[in-house]
Amino acid sequence: MLVLVVGDIIGKPGRRAMTKLLPDLRQQYRLDLVVANAENAAGGIGLTPATASELLDAGVDVLTSGNHIWAQEEIIPYLDNEMPVLRPLNYPPGLPGRGYIIKGQAMVVNLIGRTFMENYDCPFRAMDQLLAELKSKPPIIIVDFHAEATSEKMALGRYLDGRVSAVLGTHTHVGTIDTWLLPKGTAYVTDIGMAGPINSVIGDDTKAVLNRFLTIRRYRLSVGKGKTMLNAVLVNIDKDSGKAISIDRIYREVE
Repeated sequence: MLVLVVGDIIGKPGRRAMTKLLPDLRQQYRLDLVVANAENAAGGIGLTPATASELLDAGVDVLTSGNHIWAQEEIIPYLDNEMPVLRPLNYPPGLPGRGYIIKGQAMVVNLIGRTFMENYDCPFRAMDQLLAELKSKPPIIIVDFHAEATSEKMALGRYLDGRVSAVLGTHTHVGTIDTWLLPKGTAYVTDIGMAGPINSVIGDDTKAVLNRFLTIRRYRLSVGKGKTMLNAVLVNIDKDSGKAISIDRIYREVE
């Protein structure tokens, strides 16, 4: 089974890259499943029903998110309907939405980290509970771990090695080179990267970001412009065992 997972999609440039590039990627690699983190897809923060639909129409099968999922309130009613949008599994109980979804032979799980972030429930124990309670799990399990700290992401990868097919980091918007197969058959990368403007600071307008650093004033940030890159990983997984066979980086650019 070939699964493409795209890093954080940043605003209109990221959505444009998905619309232009994803149909060809689906055809070129004969993809079985496409997952993308969309928590920054609406103007650089949050997700709306319209931007979610745009990405689903472009060929994404499951949209994951993170700490910005509540930024656009109009998406909240859609988190409990048939739209395949996830919010992190380890948010406190009782919140709208779901943290995992099953698509055919695969389950996609969304987790969020705690180090340098908020006081969320423990992602390690949340995943333990999910794996223990689900009686009819598909063999293929993809985890989007939306976290800040490299150490926390690597620790979760090691913790889940052999129990899930892939642990793939999002949130920092900068792709890392550690596309590994862990010893027990789990594909891992610390951060996939982003679908966003190249001439930017993690997707935001460079001038606005520099003003913040130089003045310590809270200048409003906006999404950068110009040529856009798409960062993704392609994971090949054995359908029967759920073990990863390979993980490779995919990089594309679009004007």
